[in-house]
Amino acid sequence: MRRGPGGEASLRRRRGPARLWVAVAALVAGTIWLCSSSSVGLFGASYRVQDVDVNKLWRTADSNGWRASSAPRTYWPPPPTESESSGYLRVRCNGGLNQQRSAICNAVVAARIMNATLVLPELDTNSFWHDESGFVGIYDVPHFIKTLKYDVRIVMSIPEITVNGKTKKLKAHQIRPARDAPVSWYATVALEKMKKYGAVYLTPFSHRLAEDIDDPELQRLRCRVNYHALRFKPQIMKTSSEIVNKLRSEGHFMSIHLRFEFDMLAFAGCIDIFTPHEQKILIKYRKEHFAEKLLVPEERRLIGKCPLTPEEVGLILRAMGFDNTTRIYLASGELFGGKRFMKPFKAMFPRLENHSTVGPGKLEENTQGLAGSAVDYMVCLLSDIFIPTYDGPSNFANNLMGHRMYYGFRTTITPNRKALAPIFIDRAQGRAAGFEQRIRQVMFNTHFGGPHKRIHPESFYTNSWPDCFCQTNARNRADRCPPDNINDVLESQFQSEEEVEESRTANQTDSAGQTEEAMI
Repeated sequence: MRRGPGGEASLRRRRGPARLWVAVAALVAGTIWLCSSSSVGLFGASYRVQDVDVNKLWRTADSNGWRASSAPRTYWPPPPTESESSGYLRVRCNGGLNQQRSAICNAVVAARIMNATLVLPELDTNSFWHDESGFVGIYDVPHFIKTLKYDVRIVMSIPEITVNGKTKKLKAHQIRPARDAPVSWYATVALEKMKKYGAVYLTPFSHRLAEDIDDPELQRLRCRVNYHALRFKPQIMKTSSEIVNKLRSEGHFMSIHLRFEFDMLAFAGCIDIFTPHEQKILIKYRKEHFAEKLLVPEERRLIGKCPLTPEEVGLILRAMGFDNTTRIYLASGELFGGKRFMKPFKAMFPRLENHSTVGPGKLEENTQGLAGSAVDYMVCLLSDIFIPTYDGPSNFANNLMGHRMYYGFRTTITPNRKALAPIFIDRAQGRAAGFEQRIRQVMFNTHFGGPHKRIHPESFYTNSWPDCFCQTNARNRADRCPPDNINDVLESQFQSEEEVEESRTANQTDSAGQTEEAMI
């Protein structure tokens, strides 16, 4: 594909069916056993690129004995009873589906820190999708509450209170938390306000709790919320299952998150490949939505800040050894620039599908809102290979990479855009010698979704290893797997606390009755 003229642009910045159902249920029903990778990658510490068998990528990565485990490994007291609770915590989760998902995880952790009762999190009406589904329209609420009953007490709304004989609704005190607020803020400032007013309302609540927390049990709680408690509604799960069944009926399939929508392109500042008219659209959108910043497209591309074009994705796959029979599921919104950007990709890989072409009819109300994004999420999660083409500020791609690690180190191919940029620039300028060899050298130098150390700026939600994993036959005691009956242990603790509370209430009632009798 020929690139358009370059140049500086002053832009403004913003930021078998039954078997499958078993697999889907296993995803959220308990600890998942894994069979996959060392940090050196799927093919071992040393290999020759020309000898790599791309068919091995359809398998999961090597686990090196690690498996998912987010169960507590130390004493984990049950959540407070109604009388013991510090108050009620309300949060408004802003952003898209996956940004909201991370915020929900943080809300549960915040409630645990504050010894508070969590009100079912509110999902902000998405400014892009204009979707008002809310939590109850996307997630399985009974499952959410039941799964977290050992961790936090959850209610649907703040109850009414009686003051001087009058019943009224308790008003939550509104607070705007700082971005990445530390645990100490919740344990002091927020908790003080909660005890004073009885309830607090944290809004907005996107990225409002620090990702790096010293307490490993709180990190594991995040994983229990993300990978076990947050299950989509049955209709979304059913639709996702039917799509995966159709795709897998002919063998393996890969999913690609093709982040080539106009909002992300405007955010990235990569406008030089578009027509003058299209550039005006991108510049106008950026000016209206993002803070002012001078961006040079060529410089952005060289540092890996530009989303890959559909053609570049196709060239990468072909260089790696995938042929034109490969079945591909595309998870993306409307691609900017029209069909001309997809034409080269389709020529290389004609077997392309999305939830509209392979789905079992129309999704509940729309295929553009949160329900459509949820279906894309599940299909990408269950695909044999997942390829994120832009993992910068993409919560969808980042969360999926973490979820696929947890769900058995499923193969993820993450293009190193910074390393690939000079290769594509050379090709565009007529220097194509050794192009595919250079591509392979970059693409096979990765962990492919296997266990690897989290290095900043990689998010905890992208890589929760080793916090939410354990190792069979581990030498390090901290990495050992907890007992398989951990849920029985927690249930026993939970019931014991309930019995204590019932006994305390009964004693108070008996005491009050004796006092009344004495007064009579």
